[in-house]
Amino acid sequence: MRNLILAAASVAALVLGGPAEAQSPIVIKFSHVVAADTPKGKAAEKFKELAEKYTNGKVKVEVYPNSTLYKDKEELEALQLGAVQMLAPSNSKFGPIGIKEFEVFDLPYILPDLKTLRKVTDGPLGARLLTLLDKKGMTGLAYWDNGFKEMSANKKLIAPADYKGLKFRIQSSKVLEAQFRTLGAIPQVMAFSDVYQALQTGVVDGQENTWSNMYTQKMHEVQKYATITNHGYIGYVVVVNKKFWDGLPGDIREECTKAMKEATEFGNSQSAKENEEALEEIKKSGKTEIITLTPEQNEAMRQALMPVYKEVANRVGQPLIDEFMKETGRSAMH
Repeated sequence: MRNLILAAASVAALVLGGPAEAQSPIVIKFSHVVAADTPKGKAAEKFKELAEKYTNGKVKVEVYPNSTLYKDKEELEALQLGAVQMLAPSNSKFGPIGIKEFEVFDLPYILPDLKTLRKVTDGPLGARLLTLLDKKGMTGLAYWDNGFKEMSANKKLIAPADYKGLKFRIQSSKVLEAQFRTLGAIPQVMAFSDVYQALQTGVVDGQENTWSNMYTQKMHEVQKYATITNHGYIGYVVVVNKKFWDGLPGDIREECTKAMKEATEFGNSQSAKENEEALEEIKKSGKTEIITLTPEQNEAMRQALMPVYKEVANRVGQPLIDEFMKETGRSAMH
């Protein structure tokens, strides 16, 4: 696979050529792994529309949704090698390439709501996290929401004990591994594009995701139950190849930055709306029973997952966890 990516990168280098060809449009290949009709898919299209408009066509954005170019695992390498210029991987994806701090977003129940999340992503803490990407040859441009995660399986998930022995698909994240192990479940790392089939064939019993991801990937058709837990958050970081970004003419970079800011606001407002709509559609389909927990049941889940904080403190960094807690107004959970 690496050779394929390298080949694509050298072709990309030829196509991009030198500054002499600056009059031909600058191509930004934007690859992502979800459907085009998701919040991320729509935000990517909005960025394309605005970047092309603001630069008067000097920039051409090619969007490749649904893992058409690269799957989860390959896309970051492709970006680092210059085979694509822009991605919007989920926060969890940066842990495996050595930027473990982003896994703080994966901690269960660390973000109570969207308002608190904005405080983090739009504030100094969010900005500081983005600078960590520089050393990996990427520039972090924005935080995009997908929304809060719910649990689904072919058995009712109400108490922590209900998770025992079930196989759950997760993104590659040590925090998410710890989360399911703490519940006595068996975490299985798997590419997003393979989840539907794995659920259908029983390779895994359940998964965690936002309503819009569950609905657009038809996961609700192969899961009998879903529980409203809002236990975690899925967000993305829009990253661009640093060398490519730094090499853009200043005015073009400025217009692209403006386009990104507006696409971010658009995408994030879409996300909340679409999760609500997706939940309604799932209910309407009648294929998945939706379970709402009582406050006591919710608290029992939260308490059951608190050991995860201690377990991953060394990996993510206790000072960062504390800072996150301070910013979100949660009491530190040692």
